Amino acid sequence: MKVSNYRDTKPIQELPGVVKREVINADDGAPHFCMRVFEVEPGSSTPSHSHPWEHEVFVLSGRGVAIGEQGETQIAKDSVVFVPPDEHHCFVNNGNEILRFICVIPLVT
Repeated sequence: MKVSNYRDTKPIQELPGVVKREVINADDGAPHFCMRVFEVEPGSSTPSHSHPWEHEVFVLSGRGVAIGEQGETQIAKDSVVFVPPDEHHCFVNNGNEILRFICVIPLVT
């Protein structure tokens, strides 16, 4: 079992204003999934992209917009988002504080 504070995981700068931490991954013995914590500064967004796997998101704090093929949906603390495989998507922080969320994806080999 691994128990830690997510802030003890090295941050990776994805883009200006976007930090990712891989808090649980294959290095921890997790053979199927990777759990990541993203922090998006006000006015910033994750890259707009798609991939052949699904992922699930749980918003910890802040507010923003999830943009997908069906348009924009407001998200805030306690929102959950399911992004199906191959859907083009991104997350935009349109609030005044950090948008922090957990994102779980399958390990892709």
